[in-house]
Amino acid sequence: MNRKRLLPEIDLDKLALTHIDDRPSKVSKESLATPPRAGDSFEQFWRGLPDILAASDLRALVGQLADAHRADKTIAVGIGGHVIKTGLAPVLIDLMRDGIVNAVASNGSVCIHDVELAIAGKTSEEVDVALRDGSFGMSAETSDFILEAIARGGPKVGLGRALGDALLARKAPNAETSILAQGAALDIPVTVHVAIGTDIIHMHPQADGAALGAATLFDFRTFTRVVAALTDGGAYLNWGSAVIMPEVFLKALSVARNLGFRGQFVTADFDFIRHYRPRTNVVHRPHLDGGRGYMFTGHHEIMIPLLAAGLRLALR
Repeated sequence: MNRKRLLPEIDLDKLALTHIDDRPSKVSKESLATPPRAGDSFEQFWRGLPDILAASDLRALVGQLADAHRADKTIAVGIGGHVIKTGLAPVLIDLMRDGIVNAVASNGSVCIHDVELAIAGKTSEEVDVALRDGSFGMSAETSDFILEAIARGGPKVGLGRALGDALLARKAPNAETSILAQGAALDIPVTVHVAIGTDIIHMHPQADGAALGAATLFDFRTFTRVVAALTDGGAYLNWGSAVIMPEVFLKALSVARNLGFRGQFVTADFDFIRHYRPRTNVVHRPHLDGGRGYMFTGHHEIMIPLLAAGLRLALR
C-alpha cells in the first residue's frame, strides 16, 4: 500500500542565529590585496598580493626556502623537459650559481632540449607535423652527441655529468644557458633519470642500453645522497614532472629513510595541471610524520620566475 509520507513542519522563525563578530572567518580585510600601480617595485607587488590561498602559501614556501638556505641546508629541484622548453634554464642556473639550488634532477627529455639549445640554439620540433612522415626525433646531431657522450663517460660519472662535461669540452656556443653544462662547471649534481623508450635518442641504432642503464643508475644513487641530505631541514621542488621524477624521488626517499635519514623538510610541486603522482609522492606522503608540502598550479613561465623573484627578495 502506498502511504503518503508526513514531512515535519519547518518554522524558520525558530532558527538559532549567530553574530558575525563571534563567527570564525577565513578572510579578513587585512588579507585583501593592494592594487598594483605603475612604477611600483617588485617588493610592493609581492607584499600587495592577497594573504589568501596560493598567494599565502607561496610566501610561506619562500620563507621556508630562505630559512633553509641561510642555515646551509640542501635545496634540490626536480624538473621535466617542459621547464627547459618554456625558457626557464637561465632562472634555474642563476639560483645554482648563487648556491641557492644545490642539486638538480631531471627526466630524460631534459637532456634532449638542454643539449639542443646548447649546441644549436633551438629545440622542440613540431611533433604533429613530423610524426606524419616519420621524421620526428630523427635529428642526427642530437642523438650522435648525446649517445656518444653517454657511452664514453656515463657509466663512470653518471648521465648528467657526462653530458655536461661533453658540452664544456665541445665549447658549445650556448653552454651558459645549459643546466647540464653549468652543473658540470659548478660541480653541482645534475642527474638524469631515464625510462628506456621515452626519449628520441632511444630510437637510434647506436643507443646502448647497457650504457644508458649504468649511467642513469649511477645518477639514481647520486640522487639518493642528495635526498638524504635534504631531509635535514632542506627542500625539494618538483617543477613540471608528472611521472618520472615523483617516482624517482619516492624511491630515493625510501632509501634515505631506511638508512636513518628521517628528518623533516619541505616539498612543493609546480605544474600547470594537477597530477596524481606529484600530489601523492611529493606533496603528501613525505610529510605523514611532519614537514610540509605545497602544491601550486599555473604556467611554469609565470610561476617559476615569480618564485625565484620572491626568494631573491627574501634573501636580500
